[in-house]
Amino acid sequence: MHPGGEEANGSWAAGDREQEQLSFAALLEDSAEDLYENAPCGYLSTLMDGRIAKVNGTLLKWLGYRREELVGRRKFPDLLTIGGRLYHETHFSPLLRMQGEINGIALELKAADGSRLPVLVTSKVKQDRDGEPLLIRTTLLDAQDRRAYERELLRARQEAERDRERLQRLAATLQRTLIPPVLEPVPGLDVAEHYHVASSDEVGGDFYDLFPLAEGRWGFFMGDVRGKGADAAVVTSLARYTLRAAAVSDPEPAAVLANLNTALNLQAQEDEPRFCTVIFGLLTSGGNGTGFHIVLAGGGHPPAVVMRADGTADYRPTPGGQLAGVVQDAQFTTVTVDLRPGDTLLLYTDGLTEARTPNAGERYGEEALLDFTRALAPAPASATGTVKALTRLLDSFGEGLDDDTALLAMSVPPAGR
Repeated sequence: MHPGGEEANGSWAAGDREQEQLSFAALLEDSAEDLYENAPCGYLSTLMDGRIAKVNGTLLKWLGYRREELVGRRKFPDLLTIGGRLYHETHFSPLLRMQGEINGIALELKAADGSRLPVLVTSKVKQDRDGEPLLIRTTLLDAQDRRAYERELLRARQEAERDRERLQRLAATLQRTLIPPVLEPVPGLDVAEHYHVASSDEVGGDFYDLFPLAEGRWGFFMGDVRGKGADAAVVTSLARYTLRAAAVSDPEPAAVLANLNTALNLQAQEDEPRFCTVIFGLLTSGGNGTGFHIVLAGGGHPPAVVMRADGTADYRPTPGGQLAGVVQDAQFTTVTVDLRPGDTLLLYTDGLTEARTPNAGERYGEEALLDFTRALAPAPASATGTVKALTRLLDSFGEGLDDDTALLAMSVPPAGR
């Protein structure tokens, strides 16, 4: 290395530092008065009675006034809109006198040309050595961009609320098309139903129906489609109308579910299977008030509850019945139930048994439901009374009932009624 290289490099470095210091010193040459006058915010000093004693150029530029028009001639409230003056007199000024400081208050200034300027105002009382107030120093920040942002935010929120209301109306309308508004009356049978909607924004997948097939014979069903929303609504609609159509051509319950299984498999997509739990029943009148004979076929649905006139209640499961729509050759099993005077048959979806209880989030469960129905049975239970009691139970779960729930009860009135 050249003997003088290090010395030369040191001189260059020293020269750079000196130049940097000179540049920094040039920045500091801005006078305090210049910083005050041309600050990016408005500055205002007033006497305790509000008369303007000092104002910076930034605020004068915003409002379009000359200095001599304000200093010693106007008061701070004179620069405010009518609403701002009222707020200043009733809230701003009293709080400032009590606290000595007030921060970030949104007000509107009225410019010389009559236009309005939204600002955020911060004021602080300056005191003398004895603690006596001398004047009020006020900083004003231009809030036009903030006000525009707030208006846009409000507009977006209102639009979102309108969209949500439209969605809720659409969901409610669609939901009403998927469940019967009124069940067909069955002579000699008390029928009651209830549908709990867990979300007003989404269409649920629970469905049920009761309809005539022939003289003295009716079909009924209850099901629960996988998922929610539009996709679930498509499957629900397909299932409901397929069950009704299949029952007309062949009312044998297992055959009805087999037809539904075929329809669901034909509509299934590789990445989006379409399936449901379902239970279908064929109801035949015994005549002369003797009761009804029921054939039930189940496809993975929660078991029906049979409540007897003698006060007993038990599940009537359909063991081995598979979900409809999962496999092409699904198997469905059937069982029979005889409803005599005073007996009740209850169908429900799993929103009831899977509701969360107050006990550390435990699920309600099938055992609890069976105990509940056994407590009702000695009434003797009626379909109307059973559904009313279960509706009160659903209400007691509060937010723990987070899934749609359908109830369908049928009972034969006791003899003599």
